[in-house]
Amino acid sequence: MQATIEQRTDTRNSVSWPVSVWMPEANRFFNGRSCNISRTGVFITLPVATPVQPGNVLELNFPRTETLAREKGQFARIKSGRVVRVDRENLLENAEIGVGIAFD
Repeated sequence: MQATIEQRTDTRNSVSWPVSVWMPEANRFFNGRSCNISRTGVFITLPVATPVQPGNVLELNFPRTETLAREKGQFARIKSGRVVRVDRENLLENAEIGVGIAFD
């Protein structure tokens, strides 16, 4: 058994929201879902075939509702971040991997 050291510095809020992830190394987008988010990072799920590794730099696109897009002037909130954790624990259960990302 491996001990996990808590690295979070901010409170996480549970939120299930679609997210599109740009991976420069793969030269394509992967669609996933957020699980929780804070000011400094996010934990998302992605398809098992996503070639993500700790250290990868990603661009995350969080789509906005039509109303919020009109208010903010954009249809997505775009953040970049670095992969700090890849969790393959539920790989066989639902064909997804969990990815922890620290925002830049």
